[in-house]
Amino acid sequence: MDPAEGRRILVAVDEGDESVHALRWCLTNFATRGDGELAPPDTSVLLHVRPTPPTYSVLDASAPLGYLFANEATAAIDGYSRAVADAVVDKAQKLCALHSKENAAVKVKVDVKVAVGDARSVICDMVDKLGDDVLVMGSHDSRWFCRALLGSVSDYCVRNANCPVLIVKSK
Repeated sequence: MDPAEGRRILVAVDEGDESVHALRWCLTNFATRGDGELAPPDTSVLLHVRPTPPTYSVLDASAPLGYLFANEATAAIDGYSRAVADAVVDKAQKLCALHSKENAAVKVKVDVKVAVGDARSVICDMVDKLGDDVLVMGSHDSRWFCRALLGSVSDYCVRNANCPVLIVKSK
């Protein structure tokens, strides 16, 4: 960490309430030290990871219009994914702007990144690539069976991220 630049805090955001809660908690309790004069402002990097677009469709490609329809379906799915990403990022930026407006004494720079791929590996890769000092993420608090079956993004990041990981749980 360069003391002249402040901390870099990567906040993983998605469409869930848990990531909104984690971002609010981070802005209120963690990214509060920079005033821009005595201490350099922290930088909150908002990262949203879109799923990899499908390369094929489950539609029947043997029909004469199957390939055409399959291409349209995958394009529609990718378009929806982009729209969700735009909405998530817009909501997070508005939350940061509102926080800055309410707490004018604390300066927080905001940087936005949208990536495509498996959320677990992309988050850890971005921590390395951007040189972030800490990773903040919400916990969906899935039951043990779902966590064992599907895996948990937060558990993976705790084990594999090359920085401290702060997991914020909702009440």
